Amino acid sequence: MDFSAQNAPTSLTRRRKAAMVVQMMIGDGNSLSLDKLPEALQLALTQELGAIRLIDRTTVSSVAEEFTAELEAIGMTAPGTRDAAIVALADHLSPTLAGRLRKQLESVRNGDHWPIIIDLSVERIVAIMHAESIEICAVALSKLPVGKAAEVLSQTPGDRARRITYAMSKTANIAPDAVRRIGAAMAQEYGQTDARAFEKTPVLRLGAILNSTLTDTREDVLEGLGTQDPEFASDVRKAIFTFKDIAQRVKPTDIPNCIRNVDGDVLITGLAAGLKGDDALVASAEFILSSVSQRMAGQLREDAEERGSIKKADAEKAMAAITKEIREMADAGVITLIDPDEDSAED
Repeated sequence: MDFSAQNAPTSLTRRRKAAMVVQMMIGDGNSLSLDKLPEALQLALTQELGAIRLIDRTTVSSVAEEFTAELEAIGMTAPGTRDAAIVALADHLSPTLAGRLRKQLESVRNGDHWPIIIDLSVERIVAIMHAESIEICAVALSKLPVGKAAEVLSQTPGDRARRITYAMSKTANIAPDAVRRIGAAMAQEYGQTDARAFEKTPVLRLGAILNSTLTDTREDVLEGLGTQDPEFASDVRKAIFTFKDIAQRVKPTDIPNCIRNVDGDVLITGLAAGLKGDDALVASAEFILSSVSQRMAGQLREDAEERGSIKKADAEKAMAAITKEIREMADAGVITLIDPDEDSAED
């Protein structure tokens, strides 16, 4: 049987040669990590190997020599993929960047980068719905949990939302490997969060600062902000929580827990100052007293009334200590402050 011409090395495709090399290595007992290849390549390799029947010894030797020559010509090997590059370079990058990259890598399971996209905020995904093609958006929307997908869709303009949902009907026969490749590409494009110098927004940072400033200073700053940037000033006011806000933003049932850890003398000083202050301060002091037991309220009111004149600095310090305890409980999730906007909307 003469089949040397049919299987001459020059007539073989690179895919056929690759399949032959794989067969030779497997035949010699070598273990190959073929599962790391994209499924499309694994499938192509399987089909190519299945098409091979008999190959003469000369052709096999020639392919082996060609493969060996190519290996010897390689001067350097690199990771080849972004994930492998993260593993290789993590110990040599800045700790902050390495941590962010490792976090992304930990989100990837079996080559699936979609968890990185799914964990993005709704606002970020809505932006992606505007930036990518309709077909890519249809795939991305299909991969989201139902609740999150509904929220994203509701924030996407009507015409584009309709086009995306229609495109979803065309995704029935899309190959799993194609979906994985789309996920990997989107994770690389959108999965990296920009490094920021401040963890909290400007509104929250300034609000926290003004919470701890004297009343006159706080009002002066807010007045100036209102002149320069009314919208920013309004947002800052919402972020501020002072003694005057207690009656409007704290639930009566939360008050006993909020004042439990406040020093007794400080609580009495704060209530005494509140009861002698303007209408908003009086309202908050009375709100606290009405939210505890009658016996406790009576004792606190009696002690507060017995206090003589209180220095302004001492009054503000005591009231700030009470509101600080409330803010800390809200930040810890123990209580939930009432949103002034929602409260107004209900009215």
